[in-house]
Amino acid sequence: MSDYAVLTRDLHKSYRTRHGRQVAVDGLDLRVPRGGVHGFLGPNGSGKTTTIRMLLGLVRADAGRIRVFDHTVPRDLPEVTRRVGAIVESPAFFPAFSGRRNLSLLARAIGTPQVRVDEVLEATGLLDRGGDRFKTYSLGMKQRLAIAATLLKDPELLIFDEPTNGLDPAGIHEIRGTMRRLADEGRTVLVSSHILAEVEQVADTVSIVGRGRLLASGTVADVIGDRVGAVRVSVPDPDAAAQVLAGAGLAVRADGQALLVEGERDPGRITWLLGTQGIWLRELVTVRPGLESVFLELTSGQGLPTQPGMTPPAPGMAAVGAQDTAPPAGHGDGSAR
Repeated sequence: MSDYAVLTRDLHKSYRTRHGRQVAVDGLDLRVPRGGVHGFLGPNGSGKTTTIRMLLGLVRADAGRIRVFDHTVPRDLPEVTRRVGAIVESPAFFPAFSGRRNLSLLARAIGTPQVRVDEVLEATGLLDRGGDRFKTYSLGMKQRLAIAATLLKDPELLIFDEPTNGLDPAGIHEIRGTMRRLADEGRTVLVSSHILAEVEQVADTVSIVGRGRLLASGTVADVIGDRVGAVRVSVPDPDAAAQVLAGAGLAVRADGQALLVEGERDPGRITWLLGTQGIWLRELVTVRPGLESVFLELTSGQGLPTQPGMTPPAPGMAAVGAQDTAPPAGHGDGSAR
């Protein structure tokens, strides 16, 4: 049994537009470990949604290989579907029905025992509000009910595409907590987002993509690596301090009433430089780089630099070919997200 819930190798997808072919996914190698939260990160238009649609068999890959739980997609899609729950678009619920009744109807439609309804409401923190009408739910509660719906069949892998879009900070916090609880139960949670700093707070591992290609992958610590962050300096005279530090060749920019000094590995040198000019520190704090700063670094040029945390392509995977690439009828919206 593979250690990965999802493996793709050299995955390609493009769409025909009025201006020619638009490449959505360009040779993507993706590895999602079993268990935990995996952040699938990148800006809007980087191919995240297209990739997820290919994983679910909703869009046909032009070329490449896909395996979910050791099953080839789309050839083994019926087996994969039983083990995967996904929210790719806003699910439709009856506004006048309670959350519990909406789930009860869905459970009946998919042949799931009714006892699962209260179980999934409890798992998503909605048990006390299950009797309330769906139209009275906040956006965060509506999204948690959608997650509850995916849990009815007790999936091993949950895929969420931009689950916090439109939510206020409280709703975002609720969804993050729900994803963390699901992962702690032993499930695998694959969450795509363009808000890197948000997912960094809950993800165990991440893959960062840009223009449909993998930029970096691994644990959050691996991806950030030993990159130098910034040092926040507070002094009585910021302008004088900025002149001293800039004169020493350091990159300095204002941060409110303080200064951010970038690219200096030794904060002690900043202290020495300022002290020799009679400028004494009020505060000096090292600011650790996050995934967002890493992404900006990776995409600052046109190349795709290899990072220490990147993983190599996965061997031994069955190729997606013409004989097994037909998507379900009526799917594939021609978008490149």
